[in-house]
Amino acid sequence: MLLGGAVLRGQDAAAPKADAPKADAVVAAPTLDDKGYLKLGFEQLASYSFVPPAFDPTANPNVKPPTGEEQIPPVVKSWNGKKAVVTGYMVPVKMEKGLVTEFLLMRNTMACCFGTVPNMNEWVIVKMKKGGVQPMMDVPVQFFGEIKIGAMFENGYMTGLYELECERMGEVQG
Repeated sequence: MLLGGAVLRGQDAAAPKADAPKADAVVAAPTLDDKGYLKLGFEQLASYSFVPPAFDPTANPNVKPPTGEEQIPPVVKSWNGKKAVVTGYMVPVKMEKGLVTEFLLMRNTMACCFGTVPNMNEWVIVKMKKGGVQPMMDVPVQFFGEIKIGAMFENGYMTGLYELECERMGEVQG
């Protein structure tokens, strides 16, 4: 995913460790809001270790690259395709007519642009289904939609594990 001209790749350049994480992490169960949306926070989404597979520029482009999805706990995978509300900090990626149409929803404001590269499970790629929203970059905001869970790629690079097809923006939490 391009972010300010740079490729945001998580830790794909790091070699996998011998003690690679396992998908048996203890993940707190999300609650439901009054409209039946899973209330997912980064305490659930980032509750396990994830080491992205290294990018191999010599790999056959017709073969699906390693995903590391076996590291995602089954309970987290079970949220795939469900309605969810996620709260985080917006980092705009695409804009149209002054409105944000695609952004990264980050665990905190120190990740990505101002500090260390966040872990692959510490952001959600958010794509607005209709129109866009005003940029809100320094306060936590809720976003509602359908969550997709699994490795996502762009131009051969793993870009994330989570995507939210966003229906609407919720309350500003700050």
